[in-house]
Amino acid sequence: MAVPLSVLGVGVAGLAYASIVERNWFRLRRFDVPVLEPGRRPIRILHLSDLHLTPGRRRLIEWVRSLEALRPDLVVNTGDTIAHPDAIPAYLRAVEPLLSRPGVFVYGSNDLYAPRFKNPARYLWRTSKRDVLREEPSLPWEELGASMTAAGWLDLNNRVARIKVGDLDVHVGGIHDSHIDRDRYDEIAGQAPGDADLRLGVMHSPEPRNLTRFAEDGYDLLLAGHTHGGQLCVPFYGALVTNCGIDRARAKGLHRHGSAWLHVSAGLGTSPYAPVRFSCPPEATLLTLVARPPKRRGTSTSRVR
Repeated sequence: MAVPLSVLGVGVAGLAYASIVERNWFRLRRFDVPVLEPGRRPIRILHLSDLHLTPGRRRLIEWVRSLEALRPDLVVNTGDTIAHPDAIPAYLRAVEPLLSRPGVFVYGSNDLYAPRFKNPARYLWRTSKRDVLREEPSLPWEELGASMTAAGWLDLNNRVARIKVGDLDVHVGGIHDSHIDRDRYDEIAGQAPGDADLRLGVMHSPEPRNLTRFAEDGYDLLLAGHTHGGQLCVPFYGALVTNCGIDRARAKGLHRHGSAWLHVSAGLGTSPYAPVRFSCPPEATLLTLVARPPKRRGTSTSRVR
């Protein structure tokens, strides 16, 4: 049975929009997050995730460079930064204006393993978790990490630290990517120090079991990526899949998980083998941390700008 030309035309137009227009339609999202004690000055966290960078993504590189104009107090990179063995110089050009600012990072699976073609339809019934577990890493992840730590950014892969962000004393804890079973929460487990002004948890994949442990250990704000916000979404419905254990409703944006705030970035890139986005533009996020307001029944304590 022949496909009508009108249907074929709509399909071609939709693919062109998803691969040429929306994939390069970078957006900055802004949220206010009420996690600070009254009287504290607001601080700004720039959350980057899932660049999946290749050397030729010049428009993405220049857009990331422009984010220095936001003057963030802290930069957080939640992984899947590169998608090509030669992408590190491109990444360093992208973040070069930001490297003089305090920063922390964790790895995602695609910082270790080069992307390859996969049938995208299979994400409807399974995740990609088991695809690379028995393979040796094929991307220069150690060089990637060394390039960031050389600039003063902290490696939070299964580590904790105390850092100064503005006038805040911040306890940060992070884990490696649970999607490839490299997370070791037991190595950072324990009640986050109560004398810190902020307790920040960082991870690549927002698996609920780790989110719950962070929240139960007293972390105030959790940052993750990995989901791409669904990448191919249905208007007025949202993500079809998340490629991890988190529910579709929290595939991107600011939400709660127990006592903690959770921000999941929809990310800035795509796999080179699936260079499309639909109803889910690529994004970075500026999180402005503000003082907690007095609790009032029936009122919201977060604001999307």
